[in-house]
Amino acid sequence: MSEFSFLSAFLVGIAGGVHCIGMCGGVSIALSGAIPKNANGFPYALAYNFGRITSYILAGAITGAVAQIAKKYLPLSGPILAILSGIMLLSMACYLGNWWRGIARIEKLGGHLWKSIQPVAKRFLPFRSPLSAIPYGMIWGWLPCGLVYSTLTWALASGTAFSGAVIMAGFGLGTLPALLATWAGANWVLKGFRQPMVRQLIALSLLIYALYILWRAVSSF
Repeated sequence: MSEFSFLSAFLVGIAGGVHCIGMCGGVSIALSGAIPKNANGFPYALAYNFGRITSYILAGAITGAVAQIAKKYLPLSGPILAILSGIMLLSMACYLGNWWRGIARIEKLGGHLWKSIQPVAKRFLPFRSPLSAIPYGMIWGWLPCGLVYSTLTWALASGTAFSGAVIMAGFGLGTLPALLATWAGANWVLKGFRQPMVRQLIALSLLIYALYILWRAVSSF
């Protein structure tokens, strides 16, 4: 199941590439102005995204650990968390398929926290080396994002810190091609992310997986 969850989360990240371009694409482009003159920007872009994905993995491990503790002391918490995860995955499938975009409202929940965190990122600008881009990326990994929050509920329902980290790693790696393509100006790659058929197929697959999770959760009562 862990392998399947990783692959599913990876596909969600791929399908959500267009959303990621809107949320973080501007940051990726701005990186070119923060690196030393005449320096190769690719290591800086990789370092930034490494930091961002590291934050996702950390958040997944924390939420998975919380669920692991809850399951130990609250017997019914496992199925309840699985139902919550299934509902959020259904919402995510609707968002990716452009059937219903209500999940975007969830992003507002983290707005207040983000306002207090964002100014810290400026302390790492301009970059002196690719290593200095890692903490910058780690801070931007906490940017309010409905897709990230939804995937975190999936990590929460996984029930262990390791599984939660694996799920968020898959999601983070899935978002990587779109953001690197934005930085590199690879328009032909970006067009692939915008193909409606690709998004619809992934959204449908995620919908089926969400229904399976809900069925398993309800059957466990």
